Amino acid sequence: MKYSLQFSDAIHILAYLDIFAGSDRLASADIAGSIETNPTRVRRIMAALKQAGLITTQAGSACPHLTKPTNQITFADVYAALDEPQHIIPIDEKTNPDCPVGANIQAALDKQYQRLDAALNAEMQQITLAEVLKDMPKV
Repeated sequence: MKYSLQFSDAIHILAYLDIFAGSDRLASADIAGSIETNPTRVRRIMAALKQAGLITTQAGSACPHLTKPTNQITFADVYAALDEPQHIIPIDEKTNPDCPVGANIQAALDKQYQRLDAALNAEMQQITLAEVLKDMPKV
């Protein structure tokens, strides 16, 4: 099973923007160096965060910043900003429709996965970027 690191990278970017706010280390290349990815991936994630209203950016200038205090940015906000699967755990859509299990498993899993999604979303509403930053050493 392949897992997306986009959520983790988005939290990383937000933490980086808070820690290095006002510095000259806010270019996408600098952030990409911290994540050990490429600047294009950073810009793509930042575009999603900007569209969700979590950060602001200015074309031609490396001065992105958070739009809210860190204690008001929840994991649920970040997750909603990203293009993630509908369910936290994706359902295999390619099963055999001629098999009684294959023909019915998606609907049966969907009901249970909705419960998981609701529970996880409720918990993600309680976790903020400030809590992540509290557990990191000060720069």
